[in-house]
Amino acid sequence: MRTALFLLLAASSVWAQDWARATVDKSPRHREWVTVKHGSRSVSTFVAYPESAKKTPVILVIHEIFGMTDWVEDVADQFAAAGYIAVAPDLLSGMAPNGGGTKDFPAGGVGPAIGKLDPDQITADLNAAADYGKKLPASTGKLYVVGFCWGGGQSFRFATNREDLAAAFVFYGAPPTNDAMFRITAPVYGFYAGNDMRIDATVPATKEAMKAANKVYDPVVYEGAGHGFMRAGEQPDATPANSKAREESWERLKSLMRGQ
Repeated sequence: MRTALFLLLAASSVWAQDWARATVDKSPRHREWVTVKHGSRSVSTFVAYPESAKKTPVILVIHEIFGMTDWVEDVADQFAAAGYIAVAPDLLSGMAPNGGGTKDFPAGGVGPAIGKLDPDQITADLNAAADYGKKLPASTGKLYVVGFCWGGGQSFRFATNREDLAAAFVFYGAPPTNDAMFRITAPVYGFYAGNDMRIDATVPATKEAMKAANKVYDPVVYEGAGHGFMRAGEQPDATPANSKAREESWERLKSLMRGQ
């Protein structure tokens, strides 16, 4: 009962994102919703384009356990501002009552629905969205993946299933199984909150497992920040620690992407 109440209160807080909606709506960059199809699935996908005279790489953006919120559009647009085509699929497409997506769920329904998603369906949706982005005329064909919270774990997992990644960026997400790490071909960079032991406790063992698999794994912990700091650090009521972690993470992330 307490867990359900916590998820409901957290979801209510996350969905109060007028600030994110306003930021997206003021963006000068081209943004659009497209339908990406594979098999019998139709995945509603948000795409944000950089203002660029040249072709640019693609970054696949995986949403939090709260689904495809206004903030996910906001952060996708920020990747576009940094010079990348951002492709953000709503992995709850077709899963809401009457076949809707994230924003068609009743209050408190998104998190439990995400928890019931079939892993193979998630992989297929992400692969389809990534393929869509890579085939865009404005794309160089280079592919990155980033995810936040639940999506952070999915970005790590996606790296085990996608051979053409340039890099994977994991924001406070859980690792995949040790045996799956052997399939990873791209470097994995972790971004973790200092006040998030639920996730931080997995980092030492992940370092050992990735080392044993001879894979690149570079985690950084941002002291004083809380889980979800990339979103929370942008909110109007952001704490200094979350705001600082977000700013430092953005600089690190952009530097890493330029270097790949």
